[in-house]
Amino acid sequence: MPNAISRFPVPELAGLPDDIREKILAVQEKAGFVPNVFLVLAHRPDEFRAFFAYHDALMLRDSGLTKAEREMIVVATSGANHCLYCVIAHGAILRLYAKDPELADRLAVNPDRAGLAPRQAAMLGYAMKVATASHAVAEADFAALRVHGFDADAIWDIGAIAAFFAMSNRLANMTAMRPNPEFFTLGRIP
Repeated sequence: MPNAISRFPVPELAGLPDDIREKILAVQEKAGFVPNVFLVLAHRPDEFRAFFAYHDALMLRDSGLTKAEREMIVVATSGANHCLYCVIAHGAILRLYAKDPELADRLAVNPDRAGLAPRQAAMLGYAMKVATASHAVAEADFAALRVHGFDADAIWDIGAIAAFFAMSNRLANMTAMRPNPEFFTLGRIP
């Protein structure tokens, strides 16, 4: 199964429920390809719907975080969780939003040495704690974020994105989800 995108069955697009097929086709039209996560998770339609509803609620809402900052959280925590799919896919999205061909690689390998502004370093320090040691989150973590201008909604968003993608990382690793080849080069050449 060396070319499989998942350890689990991947349904044919034509056989999917209409709402899921329409969502996948809309993504394909916008991106020019279908990210494998959509096909892999379509294996379980109810879970697909719940996953993408929560994903969209977190990643598409207006708040105190930019789109690039949201993707920084995903890439850094996915690197810590050894999730190849999310590092590659969200690294590509981060490169586009940040207009920086190197940032995603630095974050995936070592966020502490990525050369971040203090605000972003604080954001990722908290996100990494939520993703890898959530039992240790304490009031001091919130105070450190407030110093950098993060309000309660932004602090929730940072933590919720880290927590959601910790789950996503585990699903991607469990399924052996393979990144699409398109993601590897996206946003690398300005």
